[in-house]
Formats: sequence, structure tokens, C-alpha cells
Amino acid sequence: MLKRHARAACTALAAAGLLLAGTGGAIADSAPATPSAATTLRTADAPPELLAAMGRDLGLTPTQAEARLAHEAEAGATAARLRDRLGAAFAGAWVDGADAGTLTVATTRAADTAAIRAAGARAQLVTRTLAALDADRAVLDRAAGPATPVRYVDPRSNTLVVEETEAGAAAALLAATGTDPGRVTVVRTAEAPRPLYDLRGGDAYYMNGSGRCSVGFPVTKGSTHGFATAGHCGRAGTTTSGFNQVAQGSFQASVFPGNDMAWVAANTQWTATPYVKGSGGVNTQVTGSVLQPVGASVCRSGSTTGWHCGTIQQHNTSVTYPEGTISGVTRTTVCAEPGDSGGSYISGSQAQGVTSGGSGNCSSGGTTFFQPLNPILSAYGLTLKVSGGDPGPGPGPGEPEPGGTWKAGTVYAAGATVTHGGATYRCLQGHQAQPGWEPPNVPALWQRV
Repeated sequence: MLKRHARAACTALAAAGLLLAGTGGAIADSAPATPSAATTLRTADAPPELLAAMGRDLGLTPTQAEARLAHEAEAGATAARLRDRLGAAFAGAWVDGADAGTLTVATTRAADTAAIRAAGARAQLVTRTLAALDADRAVLDRAAGPATPVRYVDPRSNTLVVEETEAGAAAALLAATGTDPGRVTVVRTAEAPRPLYDLRGGDAYYMNGSGRCSVGFPVTKGSTHGFATAGHCGRAGTTTSGFNQVAQGSFQASVFPGNDMAWVAANTQWTATPYVKGSGGVNTQVTGSVLQPVGASVCRSGSTTGWHCGTIQQHNTSVTYPEGTISGVTRTTVCAEPGDSGGSYISGSQAQGVTSGGSGNCSSGGTTFFQPLNPILSAYGLTLKVSGGDPGPGPGPGEPEPGGTWKAGTVYAAGATVTHGGATYRCLQGHQAQPGWEPPNVPALWQRV
């Protein structure tokens, strides 16, 4: 279990860094001067409006919500270090508890359990690796149809989950693909997901003067300002107008199905800001794009239903809409309704992704899926607009800039390696690099090798 106070959590995290550093002894020397994961992700800067939304939807007091954000940041960093150490035996990780104070890491190798516990997490020994179950899901994706609309790996049960809208549909899919039913949990669902766009009036942005979607995250590409959004909202060349019906820009690129990603370039009347529209229109700052773990809290902003919060259920989910299958989306308990598509998912101040689709509504509850943001930034060469923070110590007077392959603005996936200041580092959590997040400064994101 992760420690339930930020200071203790940071101490446990530093100890985990010493344990898992391997031959990278320099990490131990620099650990006291480097920030915790909660500090790096600026969880203490969460605005009251976000904490209030978490309270409404997750039943938390403001103090509990603040603690939860800090615990989630530390859990993500610890889980990433353990995933790196466990390698092929890794079988998933998730957080539990009202304040996300318990991190569980699953492995198929009994010898790993001591290291997991030493890092402050609960160990769970299972029979199937995450990679093996993901491979099963990919096989099902190629044959799935509308009657089996959602497929994902559930690390808690160590099974592949298939949702079916018709009795026997999942069994037929498993038989057709030769998938072992013993590796699969079948869930009956009454409603299939659909993309969340509509043709009603309202604010946010409009496509070709009619259909409405929601802005995701403001971005830049060189000197051009714009925003990331869902691909099903428009195709390349589709023109847009803003919430005020003023000409705004046009879609530059769009993918749907397969993925659900797009970006819109705005004209010079529009300026990208590092904010998401929060409760009551109050700005909520964005400081980075570190994807949070299963079980973490997440809040969504959309032009139809505003702010709603929930938790991350599974990453790398596959969904079959009537228009086709998309893969790599994240499943959440956050509700949404038509017109919320393309809108922002944020955890604390970390951008998570843009609304793709879902089922249910915000009166009776629902399930939604978001397209993770980092693949959009990487695919289109975009830079997320973030609010200013401490740029880090940098080189001292007269010292040269450290050389290496690390570069601000690059989107790094977990497992990527870079050099910086003569040392090699491996990425622990996917993110877009920014000044102040140089590998030696952020042990939550990079590990020296």
C-alpha cells in the first residue's frame, strides 16, 4: 500500500527509486534534490472547482480530493518503475480506495512479489501477462462486430473482457477466433457505445456551421494555434466556427475509425491558452500530459454537460461503433452526452485525452471512452499549451548546456530511451517533454540506466 500522506509517499517513492535503480547509482545521489511525482505533476495546484466536481461525482471532501490526486501521481510513478523492472512478467497495475491510497501491481512471477512490496505496493500473483491478454484482444478486434462492441483487458480479474449486446455473441466470437473461453469474462450490456456528436445548437465549436462538438486541448504547431479533438467530429478541410459562431479555422487532419483523433488549426483571431473550461466557466490549468493509472480519478469538460468526474477503468480498450472499430482508447466511469465529443479529460492538471464516445447519460450514469492525447500530439507534431511552472535549476554560471537526444516538445512513450548530460535514461510514463522536465529533474518520468 502506498503511504497515505504526501511526505511519507515521497519517502517511499525515493526508497523505491534506490531499490530499482540497478546500476544507475547516480539516481540515489540526486534523489534528495529531485521533486516527487506529486510535485512534478503539480497536484497541489488543483483549483477549487475541480476539487468540487470530484466531491460531487466521487463523494470526496476537498481534503480527500487533494490527497487522492497526490496519491495517484505517486502510484503512477511507482507502477511505472515496477513495470520497467518486471518486464514481460508485468500483468497490470491499479489503484483502489477513496483516496487512491492502495496501489496493486500484478505479476506472473512469484519472485517479483518481494520487490513489489518493498516499493510500497500490494503484490498480486496471476497466471496471464498483460502482453498475452492484449494479444488476445487484438485477435478479437479483427473479427468483432456490433454485437460485441467493447473489448478490454481487466487487470483486476486477469482476464479479457468482452461486452455483448446479444446473448451468445461473445461465445460465437471466441469460437470464430479460437480464443480460450477460460481467459475471457463475458459481460452483457444493454446499450452499445456511439460517437457523441449531435446537430443541436449551443456553444463549443461547430462543423460547417451545423454539427457541434467540444474543444479538446489547445495546441500549437510552429506559430499556428489550434486544438486537438475527436476525429469523428470532422474530416480534413471541414471548417469550424467557435462558441460565438465566429469563423474559427479548419480541420487539418482526422482519423476515424481506427483511432479517433484530429486537430483544428485556428485563424489569427483565436489564441491557444493552457486552460480547460471548468465548472462555472472557471479556467482549469493544464501543466502536462502524463497518462494516469487504472483507478485514478479523471474529470471531463464538454459543451453539453459541463464538468463531470469519475475514474479510469482500463487503458488500451477496443470499441466497435456503427462506423467501425477504434483501438487504444481509455474506458472511464465519467458520463457524457451528445455534443461533448472531442472535449477534454484531465486528471489533476494533466491532460489525458479527448472524448470519443460512450453509452448512458449524465442523468442515469454512463460509460465513456477517450482517445489519449499523447498519440494525437505525436501523430501531428503538436505542442500542448501548458501553464508556466518552475523551469528547473538548469546549468550553473559558465556551465555548458547538457547535450543529448532528449528534446522538449517530443512525445515519449514508456520504454523510450534518451541521453542527457552524458547519461542514458528510460521513460517510465508517457508524456510530452517540456522545459523543466529534463530526465535528471523528474524521476517520476525518467529512470537512469
